[in-house]
Amino acid sequence: MRYFLEIAYDGTRFHGWQVQPNALSVQEVLEDSLTKVLREPISTTGSGRTDTGVHASQQFVHFDAQQPLDPQHVIYRLNRLLPDDISAVNLYLVQPDAHARYDAFARTYHYHITLRKNPFKRYHAWYHSRPLDVEKMNEAAAILLKYEDFTTFSKVKGDTKHYRCHMYEAVWQQEGEELQFTIRANRFLRGMVRLVVGTLVDVGRGKLTVPEFEQIVASQDRSRSSGAAPSEGLYLAKVAYPSELFIP
Repeated sequence: MRYFLEIAYDGTRFHGWQVQPNALSVQEVLEDSLTKVLREPISTTGSGRTDTGVHASQQFVHFDAQQPLDPQHVIYRLNRLLPDDISAVNLYLVQPDAHARYDAFARTYHYHITLRKNPFKRYHAWYHSRPLDVEKMNEAAAILLKYEDFTTFSKVKGDTKHYRCHMYEAVWQQEGEELQFTIRANRFLRGMVRLVVGTLVDVGRGKLTVPEFEQIVASQDRSRSSGAAPSEGLYLAKVAYPSELFIP
């Protein structure tokens, strides 16, 4: 039987989501805990791969179990076993062929910036000491919705077959000295959001104009994007699926 497990995690001490040799990952810890709770070997597939230090307020994984599961019981036992920086939120029975990665039709990321040095947010937001022109950053962000090829914001190495993404939303909001960037699309390239944020912040700093930002996006030239924003400000915030995947 196939299940979707909804989790959340603070990525500060992890080397990203995916299992890798000689480094602690969220996936490794989760699979170890699931194996102990269900008393059978469990392998998971995530909706996406977050990088080192990146957080998730909502991440989904799928796995197969040999027996029917009681969601409340499994969540209770998982949370007793998981470390404090990983939380099991919900467990859903899904269609046998449901896929946490390929069946997601939209993903939302949030990026947090603080303009005031805050010791309690040093691992959860990018501290930027200079003022930023949020209006210009929003003008530039709106340009992203006009394009589908985001080669400019892709990493050179990787197994990506194409660089097209359908962008649904890209907007900055400011409350006092806290900024949040929301970006939503059907898919994202690896490292894409941090490269987008880094380039938009250069618009906010006055290093780039809005027309120059559009030229960079249209160029499909990786070398023209700014440096990636720090990982600690980035959160995978929401993953959306067709309702018919879930079995009541």
